[in-house]
This record gives sequence, C-alpha cells and structure tokens, in this order.
Amino acid sequence: MLRTDPSVAVRALRSAAPYIRMYKGKVFVIKASGGVFADTASTRTLIEQVAILHQVGIRVVLVHGGGPQLTQIQETLGIKPQMIAGRRVTDEKSIEVTSMVLNGLVNTQILGICRELDIAAVGVSGVDAGLVRAHKRPPVTVEGNVVDYGFVGDIDLIDAKVLQQLLDDGLMPVVSPVSADDSGQLLNINADTVAAAIGAALKAEKLMLCTGAPGILESLEDSRSIISYTDLAGLKRLKDQGSLKDGMLPKAKAIEDAIRGGVRRVHVISYKSPDSILAEVFTNEGTGTLVVENISALSKAEQQAGG
Repeated sequence: MLRTDPSVAVRALRSAAPYIRMYKGKVFVIKASGGVFADTASTRTLIEQVAILHQVGIRVVLVHGGGPQLTQIQETLGIKPQMIAGRRVTDEKSIEVTSMVLNGLVNTQILGICRELDIAAVGVSGVDAGLVRAHKRPPVTVEGNVVDYGFVGDIDLIDAKVLQQLLDDGLMPVVSPVSADDSGQLLNINADTVAAAIGAALKAEKLMLCTGAPGILESLEDSRSIISYTDLAGLKRLKDQGSLKDGMLPKAKAIEDAIRGGVRRVHVISYKSPDSILAEVFTNEGTGTLVVENISALSKAEQQAGG
C-alpha cells in the first residue's frame, strides 16, 4: 500500500494558519440557499465545511432558505407559487406551508447532519425570543405595478441577544427566516435579508451567501464572467446595466444593507463549487465574488489574486 505524502497536508495547514489566527473568535454569518438542501449529500458537503470553521474557533451563525422545498410542497398541495422581482408572494395558505417547511423540514434536516458531524447546533427562527421583529410589508410598486406580497415581512429590528448567548456558550445557531409581527402573525422574510440584518446586528466579520450561481456575473449570458471583487459603487453599476436580475436583486440589496450596517466583507459563492466556503475563507483567491464598501479596503494581495 502506497503511503500518501504528508507534506501536502502540512503545507495546507501552514497556509491556513494565518487565516485561523485572524478569524478565531470572529463571527461569520453564512446563508445557504434552499437548493443546497435538495439532497443529503450536498447538505453534508456544506455542513462539513461549516464544521471546520466552527472547530477552529470561528463563531458561525447559519441562516438557511428553502425555496425549492417550499415550491415543491406548495405544488403538491395545489398552491401555485408566485414570484415577483425575485421575491415570493405569500398568501394565507402559503404562510402555513412556509413555516412547516422552513422551521420544520429544512431546519431539522440541517440539525440532523450537525449532530452526525458533532456540531453543537441549535435551531431557531425569527420568532424565537423576538430575534427578528418585523411588520407586514405594505403594497409596493414594482415596475409600474402595485404588488401586495401578502404575509411577507420587512424587518424593524434584530434582537441578537439570543444568538450572542448561544455563541458565547459555544453553540452554533441555525436560523430559519420565518418571523412574526407584534400580534403574532407569522411572516415570511427573504433569507438573504435576514442574514444581512443578523450580520449587521452582530457586527460580523463576514457574510457569506452560498447560492447556485458561481458568484456575481458581469454578463448573465456568460457563466465565466465572474467578478472576483467589487464595491458598493460597482454593485450599483451592475444593477443599472441590468446584470442583476431575479434572485440576485434581493441579494444585492442584502449585500448593501449588510456592509452599510457594519459587516466588513460579503462573499457570494456557489455551493456547487467544491470546498467553496473553505477556499473563500482560507485563500486570497477564493471562488466567487467579494464585495466591500470600497475597493481601497482590499489588500494588494487580494486585488492581485482577484485580477
């Protein structure tokens, strides 16, 4: 039997050591889109990476979506899903299904794999301990039309004490974005929006948006046109030129809100890319798109790697 070369592992550890020292004790908010939870294997691959961050002392809050699962259950129940400008319309029947899928099916599936990987994780939703305080979104104008999104919430306040307590106790919160208003009416909130608000409330070092896209694209028609890094001005330029559409629109808004709220760096990466989270955290090159307030905040090494 041939022995593997231990120098490969040693070099990897040496390369990662400076990043571990830099980020140990810092808060990362990771938001994973529902597509990654379509099967156990892809879910496990993602959680294995999160486990490594957790085990080296990074304080991780994992926020999850569940759009594909919700769509599937809605269709099974004869409820037609409706999306407008990348955001889901949620009627009275849909909010019940949303709570069932996000707070139940998806959250519990993640916690099961966390147990397998020996991560001390706790499932919470925006309703728990008033974590996400919100109100029902009033009708808004979208592309010249008045749209009522139904039982969809806009965030008023993040009361992060419950998350801070869990992190201080060495636990990893797994957050469903379902919340409620002051009367107890359940509200569906975009998971990117919730992750950004939590990141700002905790003054997170990083917000990582794990999605099906490889990153932010310069051209929607060319999957190779990944933008390695940009800033808020660059993000506005991309929106104005039409490079941001559908689900990337709420992501762009969440990125801006997070950075203006105090999150230093936001990463948009693909859960389909092998070890994308680890590559983004422990190398300068990364795999997706890094967004900062201003390009001048990037080191020369990061700019050279991105170039």
